[in-house]
Amino acid sequence: MQTNELDYDLPPDLIAQQPLIERSDSRLLVMDRSRNQLEHRRFGNLIDYLHPGDCLVLNDSKVIPARFYLRRSTGGRLEGLFLKLIEQHTWQVLLKNASRLKPGEIIFLADPRQQYQPLSHLSFTVTENPGQGLWHLQPQFEDNFLTVLDSYGITPLPPYIHRGKDIDYETQDRPRYQTVYARTAGSIAAPTAGLHFTNELLNDLQNKNIRLARVTLHVGLGTFQPITTEALEDHQMHSEYYQLNEPNAELINQTLQRGSRLVAVGTTAVRTLETIAQNKHIQPSSGWTNLFITPGYKFQLVGGLVTNFHLPRTSLLALVCAFASREKIIAAYQEAIRLQYRFYSYGDAMLIL
Repeated sequence: MQTNELDYDLPPDLIAQQPLIERSDSRLLVMDRSRNQLEHRRFGNLIDYLHPGDCLVLNDSKVIPARFYLRRSTGGRLEGLFLKLIEQHTWQVLLKNASRLKPGEIIFLADPRQQYQPLSHLSFTVTENPGQGLWHLQPQFEDNFLTVLDSYGITPLPPYIHRGKDIDYETQDRPRYQTVYARTAGSIAAPTAGLHFTNELLNDLQNKNIRLARVTLHVGLGTFQPITTEALEDHQMHSEYYQLNEPNAELINQTLQRGSRLVAVGTTAVRTLETIAQNKHIQPSSGWTNLFITPGYKFQLVGGLVTNFHLPRTSLLALVCAFASREKIIAAYQEAIRLQYRFYSYGDAMLIL
């Protein structure tokens, strides 16, 4: 498949810049694949399409405030994105404006709330530049990376959400760019399909005997990296960490054994389930996945999908096209554009059954 088959034209004013006040007020485009039918509802109406015994599978990964700033001894300011810890507690990061940075240099974390003043007690030694914007930084302090980022980091909103001084929006974005059921810190982007759920809606679903299972996949570069190859199959996914514990594995297996539906909330939940699946059964598991789902893939477990509207030429759009066919998805996107749906992370949602 050619990557340009995942193209579509989106008016820029349909890219949602702000979240709705009420999460579940988002619009919901419902696609019935078997009847080739679309319906237009609100996200709170999701409950109308689920049956007692169905199981929603939620990704409970928690977004960390992974954006941060650094100062060089020359005074130059760098913008960073924390990716993960590697050997000896080294930070693997993406850096902007770092072309003059050299291994061995000492740089300092900066406080965005204090005019980006360098913090003398939070310094790093630059150890390596693997290329493609990646850098390895060795902390010269003992503080846990989550504690440091919680104090001095900023919510890592995607670049199509425009902010003035990003720190001015942090009190809004930090709680809102997070699912209400987030538990396990580690993502550098939100599993956005889950942003529409409220605690009240989750309670209503459970009262209807719709089960809630939880997996964890920490969203990293693998999820949102653009596809730059001409042929879709030539794209290489970055690996992302996942885990599924025994109680949730048992809940999922019970659902499958009864013949009820597994409805994945988000592409990350799909990739976790399909990574672990073995003959329509799963075991508790953890590890790293670089599963790249493209049209032609045979789904083993997932019978329904809650998802946002995705950017062109991305692995997320490829997965959704694999689940419902490229033709149906592109047609649904065109209908959503015609009806002025809001797109991407803070935008509206689809339910595909």
